[in-house]
Amino acid sequence: MGCRFQALLTFLFISLLLIILSLQQGRAEEAQSYNGSSSGAQMLVGRCNLFQGSWVFDASYPLYNSFSCPFIDPEFNCQKYGRPDKMYLKYRWKPSECDLPRFNGLEFLMRWRGKKIMFVGDSLSLNQWESLNCLIHASVPKVRTTVVKRAPLSSVTFEDYRVTVLLYRTPYLVDLVREKVGLVLKIDSIQNGNAWRGMDMLIFNSWHWWTHTGRSQPWNYIQEGNKLYKDMDRLIAYYKGLTTWARWVNLNVDPAKTKVFFQGISPTHYQGKDWNEPSKSCYGEMKPMSGTIYPGGIPAGAIVVNKVLSRIKKPVYLLDITWLSELRKDAHPSMYSGQHSNLDCSHWCLPGLPDTWNQLLYAALYH
Repeated sequence: MGCRFQALLTFLFISLLLIILSLQQGRAEEAQSYNGSSSGAQMLVGRCNLFQGSWVFDASYPLYNSFSCPFIDPEFNCQKYGRPDKMYLKYRWKPSECDLPRFNGLEFLMRWRGKKIMFVGDSLSLNQWESLNCLIHASVPKVRTTVVKRAPLSSVTFEDYRVTVLLYRTPYLVDLVREKVGLVLKIDSIQNGNAWRGMDMLIFNSWHWWTHTGRSQPWNYIQEGNKLYKDMDRLIAYYKGLTTWARWVNLNVDPAKTKVFFQGISPTHYQGKDWNEPSKSCYGEMKPMSGTIYPGGIPAGAIVVNKVLSRIKKPVYLLDITWLSELRKDAHPSMYSGQHSNLDCSHWCLPGLPDTWNQLLYAALYH
């Protein structure tokens, strides 16, 4: 009886989420209200909402050169792989009520001397991890570094300051395990978390892989408790998986020793109808959107993230990058990737948008 009641509550909760999402996507004013409204005080630094603002031209950008940064993978190196335009490199995020502080890599290293910083998530975490390493390297280009790249854990250590920036690749945060029946996604298990202990800063991310189906879906079954499911509503699965992650944070993070961030949902731009140009995709886009409304609304995952974070007991700062990133339909690799042979409107060029994510991280830490 208890299990049936719990299942009913879950169904009602997800139904409410879908109703809210439908309303948001159907009304421009709802999309506008999302701009800077979703995470309350977590989004404020002083009296400034860092995530409400606009993109402005800045001739001093980008903050580093793609040819001088040794950490950029081919999939993000758009200039190296033939992107002909450069205007997308010249936009700076300007919050409405303040200026976003310019990233200072030397200051960052000095403040985090002897510390460990870890990104945990999928290829969007890889995107942000490489961006942070490039931003630091641009400030101290002669610093000695040790680079280790192996699955699932990679790292860059800035030796002179004993700062290590790590990346733990796990697209779902919860465990994906090979068993006799195949690959099983265990939405209530998070043994991966043993590798995240002892960090001074954790930046989590997960969403994109939860929506993959068909050949791009890496698992054969979803498991919850002792039950195997061939499939499950993906919003429900994401909510359950993120709740497992929140439980891990509550049990394992000491806020006096570890700062925790969650990278908001990174949007895609495959369908031009999301910005009222149905025949287009991110390919060939050269300018961000202006204004305060994104017609496509917000990704469904953002609602789940806000719901889970509202219930978490330990302090987790939401880097609410969704709306400001939705405006950057021009910032994807599209066809200019050294790794993806098809159109890529999911990841972001480096230099580019993830540098702003890290500037927001920097601002949240120090200002």
